[in-house]
Amino acid sequence: MIKNTGTMFDSFSERITPDQTEKGIISIHLKRYLFARDYCRNKEVLDVACGTGYGTYELAQVSRKVIGVDLSDESIQYAHGRYQRENILFQTMDACRLIFQDKSFDTVCSFETIEHLPDSKTFLSEISRILKPDGFFLVSTPCVKKSTNHPENPFHYQEWSSQDFKTLLNSYFKSVQLFGQRRKQSTLHKFLQRADFLNLRRKVSQSFSKKIVGVTKTALFAEMSLDDLEIVENNLNDALYMIAICSGLRPKK
Repeated sequence: MIKNTGTMFDSFSERITPDQTEKGIISIHLKRYLFARDYCRNKEVLDVACGTGYGTYELAQVSRKVIGVDLSDESIQYAHGRYQRENILFQTMDACRLIFQDKSFDTVCSFETIEHLPDSKTFLSEISRILKPDGFFLVSTPCVKKSTNHPENPFHYQEWSSQDFKTLLNSYFKSVQLFGQRRKQSTLHKFLQRADFLNLRRKVSQSFSKKIVGVTKTALFAEMSLDDLEIVENNLNDALYMIAICSGLRPKK
């Protein structure tokens, strides 16, 4: 089971609905899907915890076939209505109980899912089961300095440091490449952000914030575009999220 995130229309939900979500958040999520497309080209792909389907749709632009699954029937219904196309199939399904045969997919993507699960090992065992021996698993999660089973985010069961996350994934895959996803910031913006220990920047007016953007040459978080974000291998400094590319299945124990 995924930790309760409400419905996509719930004000406390982590569900992303493009028409109802600020540009910066959409850009963060879409950036990962665009990054993943090179591993999906002409492949049979599974998108686990696809939400409302916007990312599945992006993968379908280059994939032979994509199946998007999510625990929320409401989200799947939305995806059917908004993002359906010939090479996409949307299904309601539990990430830890995938009803697919062994070795079904060339690539599996699962972004911002694993931290919501009470049993990450069952999830990874399922991914290993349905992935072809030469397949790729792309997974993302928040990047924190110290692993914890009590995250500040009430919707998360756990969060990992980069080393602990890699160790977890290495239990199932021989190769794990880590990438950091971060916002592009000028040196001045980083300095001001770190110096603002009273969080005063959250209290200034929007018009003043936009003036600061002109000085710091860094986009406001809420207004970030895809070009304001970067995904860099082996560089987790200031990363908001880490993305792992996993391959080479280890034999089942």
